[in-house]
Amino acid sequence: QVQLVESRGGLVQAGGSLRLSCAASGIIFSRNAMGWYRQAPGNDRELVATIASGTLTDYLDSVKGRFTISRDNAKNTLSLQMNSLKPEDTAVYYCNTVPRSFSWGQGTQVTVSS
Repeated sequence: QVQLVESRGGLVQAGGSLRLSCAASGIIFSRNAMGWYRQAPGNDRELVATIASGTLTDYLDSVKGRFTISRDNAKNTLSLQMNSLKPEDTAVYYCNTVPRSFSWGQGTQVTVSS
């Protein structure tokens, strides 16, 4: 059974930082491209950052230079370092494969106050 568990979201002031974590089980993590997605109220879910099975990465234009995605294949974990946060980054953040193959986890809430 596949489980994707996101954690370490929170409330932060604009300009602050957070580091999200995703623990994956039930999949061959190292063979999958992984990504962080987010969904703000009233908006569609969007793909924010992708990391290939190696180290190749890609980012949504609005987060380039501020967010960094990384993975630890030995621990089956995915991380998202978010710096210089803006109120428009407020959303529930999810991890999944890219393209998405599995059900969504519960996500982790990120709220950026102005």
